[in-house]
Amino acid sequence: MTTDVRPSLLIVDDDPLIRDSLHLTLSDEFDILLAEDRPQAVRLIRDLDAPPQLALVDLGLPPTPHRPQEGFRLIAELLAHAPEIKIITLSGQSDEGNARHARALGAFEFVAKPSKPEALRAELRAALIAQHGERRNAAYNEQQLGIIGDSMPIRTMRDQIRLYANTPYPVLIQGESGSGKELVAAALQHLSRDPNAPFIAINCAAIAPNLLESTLFGHAKGAFTGATTAQVGFFEKAANGTLFLDEIGELPQELQAKLLRVLENGEYQRVGETATRKSNARIVAATNLVLAQAVRSNAFRSDLFHRLSVFTINVPSLRSLGEDKMLLLDHFRRIYSQQMQCPPFALDESAENCWKRYSFPGNTRELRNIVIRLTTKHPGAELTASQLESEFDLHPELPDSLNASTEISAHTRLQQGDFNLDDLLMGYTQTYIDAAMELAHGNVSEAAKLLGIARTTLYSRMDALQKHRSQQRNQ
Repeated sequence: MTTDVRPSLLIVDDDPLIRDSLHLTLSDEFDILLAEDRPQAVRLIRDLDAPPQLALVDLGLPPTPHRPQEGFRLIAELLAHAPEIKIITLSGQSDEGNARHARALGAFEFVAKPSKPEALRAELRAALIAQHGERRNAAYNEQQLGIIGDSMPIRTMRDQIRLYANTPYPVLIQGESGSGKELVAAALQHLSRDPNAPFIAINCAAIAPNLLESTLFGHAKGAFTGATTAQVGFFEKAANGTLFLDEIGELPQELQAKLLRVLENGEYQRVGETATRKSNARIVAATNLVLAQAVRSNAFRSDLFHRLSVFTINVPSLRSLGEDKMLLLDHFRRIYSQQMQCPPFALDESAENCWKRYSFPGNTRELRNIVIRLTTKHPGAELTASQLESEFDLHPELPDSLNASTEISAHTRLQQGDFNLDDLLMGYTQTYIDAAMELAHGNVSEAAKLLGIARTTLYSRMDALQKHRSQQRNQ
């Protein structure tokens, strides 16, 4: 690379030999960060001032290195923290279904182990080129607010953005992961009375709960261990502009009450201070949860929900947009063929029909990444349906909820003398959690919703499963 500042690269692999080998191979070109499992990787990026530009993620991570679920979860969490990060899955689990699912989650590319160093460097460089291009084109097509499409749902959404942009009241944006909720928030700011006012975005799911209050409201010097200086919070940074709270459904209950106070009278306090401060920032919140359902299950405050949803914009999923899939294809194909200085690929009739039928579970993020890969692999070529389908993620089906052994009657199993109720219940729990995580494409909040439990409960069940497996190994 010829840039003055080397790009940063996070490598996540549980094998120390592979981590060391990749570090040795790539450290001349990239600033390397290392992690051995998902929790360590999440902690690492939360502690950084700026997230890494690139990530190499092994799918087979502890506590289930023989299965890809932990890697899928990490992909979703990395993108929740830093949507611009480009993720390449480097995995010995080279099953094509895993590759498709990783891409649908938002991974840039899938590379099977072992990979030649130069091939891996080429993938990383291609990811950087795509990332730089996205930043340059962030303001593309401003007359349409950056939102491509001519379907009725998109037209309705544009009308709502124009209608709500000049009001000072909160807006709640609801939509699936990858559907473009932050783009809608930015469009609200762009059409506001002061488009040059600050636009501050924070992902409530990407920051540790014990740090979130300080991040939002700031803290005084000495407010807690490590607070060596006073810290300005995001409410102050937003000033008279917009504070965008992404994944608002993940806001802890104790902070929900404090956010409600700001919405009611604009007042808040820095952590460790008694002085009351005033905020004039407009709050725009987004979630991929159905907050009304979270209210019914007592996971989200009813009064806060009603304060946030003075205006509500529902971002449609890509599968509901019909011919807009073709408009988005043309949009991104034009952008990336220009950036890569190559002729655009084309689709034959069978491939075009295949494109229209595909549901794009990862929404616009998935579509964009597919276009990038096809532009790189097939410049100027006319693609068939079979070539196109190799990039698509087949919907994971819910596995059989019952182990074959459960066909034996309860009486018979108990009489066999080797029955263990904990093992049976843990087996069911693992089956349903794995199924929910697959259906939710690694999104913990969405999986919890499918399971009918709170996100914190799902984390507790996952921890219990890990402890149970550890106990079994030690017996």
